[in-house]
Formats: sequence, structure tokens, C-alpha cells
Amino acid sequence: MRDEKRTVRVFMAIWALLLCVGAVWAISGDKLEIHRAMNAWHSPVPDRFFALFTHFADGLVPTALALLLLIIGTWRWFLLMGLSCGLSALVAQALKHGPFSHLDRPGMFREQLGDLSWVAGIDLHSHHSFPSGHATAAFSMCFAMAVILARPRLGAALALFAALLGYARVYLSQHFLQDVAMGSAIGTIVAWAVYHMLYRSACSRAAWLSRHPFRAVHK
Repeated sequence: MRDEKRTVRVFMAIWALLLCVGAVWAISGDKLEIHRAMNAWHSPVPDRFFALFTHFADGLVPTALALLLLIIGTWRWFLLMGLSCGLSALVAQALKHGPFSHLDRPGMFREQLGDLSWVAGIDLHSHHSFPSGHATAAFSMCFAMAVILARPRLGAALALFAALLGYARVYLSQHFLQDVAMGSAIGTIVAWAVYHMLYRSACSRAAWLSRHPFRAVHK
């Protein structure tokens, strides 16, 4: 049964719980020690898995989803996905290339990280670590999909899927834990704000938002 409000609550609850755990750990410990602890176990199978899995949070995936929703869905769905991912990406990029541009990625700390396992074949970036753009995209994209599907169980699954995408960035040593935590916050909060505008505000009552763009063209 479709239950959009409950789905949003479930997604937000799981995200908030994971964020609290991650934030407390990140604040209370040294980021290099935390990164070493989170990468204590590696093997070839998860190495290959996460190297491929991380691409679900590339910019092309939410773009493709937004275009698909434009074709098969409503203006509301298209705008939810497009604005959630687009605006959150702008915020993340503004932060990582602005006030936090001096923060480097794990690859710049090879000597301090010692015998850490590094996944073979991964092109490690060096700078602009905070926040994680992939984590931002993962949570904004998955929040939007949760709203569209409007099934609480799917909302829970999508929240965990987004969290796993965030973990992949740490596993691949492309980001530190705090980078992913902040990215998740930006993605979720921006997506929630867009959801509120399109589904709960006075603007949400506009009739055209419920129209199917391509169906209207073919009539």
C-alpha cells in the first residue's frame, strides 16, 4: 500500500540514526585512525564489488533517472529527482571548492595510514574531500526514489542502499567518514526541502505538477 508520508519518516529515521552514529564517531576520534579501522578488512570480492557499486552515485545515474521520470512519470516526479540531486550537488560543490577546499582525501595520507589496504585499479583523487559528492548524490537520489515509490519497506531499503554507497567511498579510500556524513546530510536535507515544496506546500497544489509530460504531447 502506498504511504508516502510514512515512507519519508522511515527514510529520515534510518538516515538520522546512521548520521548520529557516524557523527559521534567522527567527532570523538582521529580521522586517520577511523579510516584505518573502517578499512581493516579487505578481500578481492568486495574490492571488485565496491569499485563497480560506487558508480551508482555518479552524476549520470540521477540524471538518467530524472530523464526516465520525465518520460514515464509526472512533472512532480521529474522535478523531485532533478531538483533534489541538482541543488544538493551545487551545495556540495560550493562547499568542497569554497570554504573546505583545503581538506585533502585519504590518498594524500598514505604515509600516515601505513599498511592500509588500497583497492587496485582505483584512480584516487587527492583534494576537495569534504563533503562527499557521491554521498550527497546517493542520499538525494534515494530519498527522491523513496518518495516516488511510496512504500515504507522500499524507503528503508533505499536508505540502507544510500548508506552502502556512502560506505563504498570510505572503503575505496576516496573519502573520510566525515565527508560521507556531511554528504548524506546535504543530500537528505535538500531532497526533503524539495519534497516539502512539491508535495506539502501551497505550490504543490498546482495542477500541472500531476500531469504526464509525454502523455500530454501525444494526445
